[in-house]
Formats: sequence, structure tokens, C-alpha cells
Amino acid sequence: MMLDKITALMQQEAAQREAEELRRVQWQPRPVRGWGFPRLLWYLVFLQPVITELHLRRKNVKFLFIRFSAWQYAGTDKLWAGLVTTLCEGIRHHYGALPFSVYSVLGNKPAATPGFCQREWHCRRRVCLALLALLAALGLGVGLLYLSVGARAPGHGAAGGSLLRVFGGAATTLSGSGLLMAVYSVGKHLFVSQRKKIERLVSREKFGSQLGFMCEVKKEVELLTDFLCFLEIYQRRRLRVVLEVTGLDTCYPERVVGVLNAINTLLSDSHAPFIFILVVDPSILAACLESAGSMKGTADNGYLFLNRTVTLPFSVPIMGRRTKLQFLHDAVQSRDDLLYREMTRKLRPGGAVGGGGGRGGRDEGAQLLAVETKAAAERAQSRIDAEAARRIQEALFCLHDERDCLYEYVPDNVVSMRRIVNTVPITVRLLQQQDGDFAGPTPRQAVAWVVLANQWPCRLSWVLQCLEDRQQAGGAPEAGARLWNVFYDNSRELHSMTKALQNVLDLDGDPELFERFLGADFPFTVAEAQTLLRCTVNLDHSIRRRMGLIRAVSALKPPSPPKSPAHDTPHDARGANHAPGANHAPGALRSGQGSGHVPAHAGEAHQPRDQGHGGKPRPAA
Repeated sequence: MMLDKITALMQQEAAQREAEELRRVQWQPRPVRGWGFPRLLWYLVFLQPVITELHLRRKNVKFLFIRFSAWQYAGTDKLWAGLVTTLCEGIRHHYGALPFSVYSVLGNKPAATPGFCQREWHCRRRVCLALLALLAALGLGVGLLYLSVGARAPGHGAAGGSLLRVFGGAATTLSGSGLLMAVYSVGKHLFVSQRKKIERLVSREKFGSQLGFMCEVKKEVELLTDFLCFLEIYQRRRLRVVLEVTGLDTCYPERVVGVLNAINTLLSDSHAPFIFILVVDPSILAACLESAGSMKGTADNGYLFLNRTVTLPFSVPIMGRRTKLQFLHDAVQSRDDLLYREMTRKLRPGGAVGGGGGRGGRDEGAQLLAVETKAAAERAQSRIDAEAARRIQEALFCLHDERDCLYEYVPDNVVSMRRIVNTVPITVRLLQQQDGDFAGPTPRQAVAWVVLANQWPCRLSWVLQCLEDRQQAGGAPEAGARLWNVFYDNSRELHSMTKALQNVLDLDGDPELFERFLGADFPFTVAEAQTLLRCTVNLDHSIRRRMGLIRAVSALKPPSPPKSPAHDTPHDARGANHAPGANHAPGALRSGQGSGHVPAHAGEAHQPRDQGHGGKPRPAA
């Protein structure tokens, strides 16, 4: 959406500048298509452009927009080569393959004026003389061949005819070969584009790792830049190629570094007609730069590297209330819900019932009863579907209702809006399947629960895990207890796990909004949460399992070491062990072992003797 708005505004600015320049100079821009195409080819072959002061003062500009999705080339090793090929292919597609092919073979780089010359075009005398010489040689050769054919007639000298034939053939061959070579070169560049050349260079692994690869790519880019400069003078306007780079924050760190290096290489020339628009998340891009192995020591701080690269930073501001409501309304209206198709489908008419000659009245009655039962079931299902459709519409209306506060908790991201809108019908349908009489949560509560799970998945998972642990321990809170109170009572424990749950906590939104959501606007209770949890599809349950494991591990306590026997009374222990006629008491021994010391009634409960060791007392653990 932002790129479309930028494109429209830049085109509007270009049209305004074009009108102002036309009023000032009154020179129409030369077209490159239609009847202007042969004229462009004539200028490419026989004229050389000159950069004059008049051209430098021109204010009118034309933007060529080329969109590059880095995700399409994320699997290649040379992502930046994909950027260059996309640039070449976009310009080739806009102006056609033939003009660029002719310029690649016969074109000449625009020259600067030595003084205040106002002529923008100079005749290429060498090209004209060379072409005239080739045509003259071709005409001479054809004439000599014609004369040699006439010399073969009776009455003419045979020696003179053979000499004319030799000279005529040589002149025709040389001139024709020169023309054919020029045509062959143009045809080769016509069918073998720059994109194919660069792709072939990339496929050569040995050559791709050498410096020559960059030199070849740089030559292709310089040729493209000179061609655009030629077109600027020909069209009497400035040309700027706008590359809109998207999807860069979804690629690997090394690929991101390669694209940024390619951008810096293309912008290294101060006269390069390129404008790059990076549509990225700066936090992700900075992390990629800091983690890339090739940027160690150069981009230890990714934000500083981006500040040195980006010359016009623009952060999308916070979406206003009216804009957010409009986007939510558009998301609701533009969705294609399969559940609605199912709800609004027409009832299929029942099949005709016919009785066979050999069937009795009982079979016909059974068939009629089955048809009536089926029709009644279809009518009941139709009523259920109609009620579900009404509840879905009510829930979706709560999202973009300006009288409701629910839209304030919806994020400004359009993707998140669509995710919420697509989840609401599924949640409502699952609630309808769970509670057939629609006695459960209201549609507003259902859509609020969807927003809660979408905006604060970590905090909601923590509350649900605390409730589950209390229920397993036998001390579950009351059904009317609020979720915010449960979260508040266990917030200190969650704070102690911030290091282990850092990546999961980054998924949550504003903590203050979470407090206001559960504390004031939508005070969900434990009973409502347990009902809605069974119908929740937009909450990752692996987060809750991870929290449960971390909480279980943190609850473990190391066992206390056993006390040394030296702390016990030696005389009492010895007397108890060697008392004559003492009875064995294994239970007392186990009790003493469990407590780590000899019990108080050691005189009555003695340790059992080991028969294999001559009646010696068995050592206690």
C-alpha cells in the first residue's frame, strides 16, 4: 500500500514538472515508441549525444519503477546478482530489446561540451564514412561481378573477365562480411540479454569467486547507465530508475549483506540514475548485519551501518483512528470466507421417491419417514447456520465499530488485521459447535479473545499455564476469578524467566494495553477462559508447554545432604547395636534413614544384622 502511494505521488510530481518545463522551454519530449522508434534507431547509429548546459538545467523527470522481491532470489548464492538482473531486465522491457542491442554494438557514450555549446547532437563522421565505404565497396564489387559475367561473352578477353571476377568477389565479400558482422552482433545482443549473461557468470563457480566476476557485472551496469544517459538527451528529460526492494528482512544474513553491497556499488557513481526504496523492518535488518560473518568488525552496530547507507529514513507513523477503522472495514468486506459459502448455499431438493412393483406399503412408509427426517434435519441445520452467520457478522462489526473500544487494541499492521478477521469466523463456529444453544460467550467476547491471543500470546499463555498448574495441584481458583488477578499474582515469577523467554516475550504488544484490556475493558474470568480456550485456534500451544517445562525445572530443589554419623551419641548407638536379645525393626531403620539420623527410640529399634558378615551391623545410608 505504501509503495503504491509513493508510486502515484512520484508520477504526479513528474507530470507537474513536465508541464512546467513545457511552459518554460516549449520543447516536446521525443517519444520512443510508435513513429518515434525509427527516429530513435537513427540517432543511435549516426548521432552522438552531448551533455550541454541546457540539459543540466532541465527539471522535468520521468521515473521508471522496478519492484524487486528479495524472497524470490533468497535461495541463490548471489542475491545481489538477482538485483542487477532485475534492473537490467526492467529497463530492457520498458524500452524494448532492439534499441539497447543497437546501443550495445554501435552506441557511443555521451560526451561533455568543451565550452558553452548548445548543440546536443554531433554527427558521427567515422560511422558515416565507414558505412559509406562499405556500401561503396559492396556496389563496386557487385558492378565488377556484373562486368565479369559480361566478359565471358564471345569476343571478349577471358583474362580480363577473370580479373574482374576476382576483384569483384573480394570487394563484395569484405563489404558484405562487415555488414553481416554488425547485424550478427546486434542480433546476438537482441537474443542474449544482460540477465542471461550475468546468470551464466553466476553459474560458473570458479569464475564467480574471482574478482573478474565483479568487473564483468560492473561493465554491464556502466553500459546500462550510459544507455539511460543517451535516452535522457534524446527524450529531453531526466530519467530516474526507482528500485523498490521488498522482502529483504526474510532472507539470510549473508544474502542481506550482499544486497546492501550491491546497492552501495550501484550508488557509488555520483551520476548514477538510481533510487532505491528499502521496505524493511530496521530491527531485523540490523540484527542480520550484526550476525553476518562477513561484516564482523564493520557492522558491529547494525543501526550505524544503516545510517551510513540510507540517506532518507522514513518510519511509517502510527495509524490514526479513522484510517484504522477504514482498514478494518475493508478487511471485513474483502475477505472470502468459505464458511459463508456453506451457510448461504441453497438446500438441495430431495430425490423423488418411487415405489417398485414388488415393494410393499411398509417400504414406502420407511422411505417417506427417512425423507421427512432428512428435511427436518436440513431445516434445523439451516437455522443453526443462519444464527451462526448473524453472530459472525455481529462479531466482525465490533472490530470496526467506532463506538466500541475494541479497535484500539488491534495493531496497525494490515497483515495482523487480516489474521484477526480470518480467525473470528472459525472461533464463532467452534463456539456454536460447542454450545448448541448459543448460551456461551457473546460474539463481542469471542472477537475480544481472538484479539487477546493475537496481541499478547506470551502473557496469555502464562496465565493459562498458571491455571493449569493450580488445577493439577488441586487448588484451582474460583470460576469467577479474573484473569488479570491470576497474572498479577504470578507476574514476579514470569519476570524471573525473562531471559529464558525473551524471544517469546517479543511477540507481545504493549504491556500497559494488556493491563487495561484485562483489568477494565474485557475482564475475562477463569470460567470464560476455559470455555474460550477450547475454541482458540490462533494461539500457539507450544509457548505454554515451554513455560510449563521451565516452571517445572525452576520448582525443583536440590536434596539436602545427609548428616554425618559423628553427630550422633556414640555410646547410645553402640549400646543399642550390641544389646543382647534385641529384636530387628526394619521399619524403624527405614524411618531413621529417611530422616538422616538415628531415631529417638534407638534402644528399642535396632539395625538388622548382616548374616553374611558374621552378625555385624549393616551400615546405614
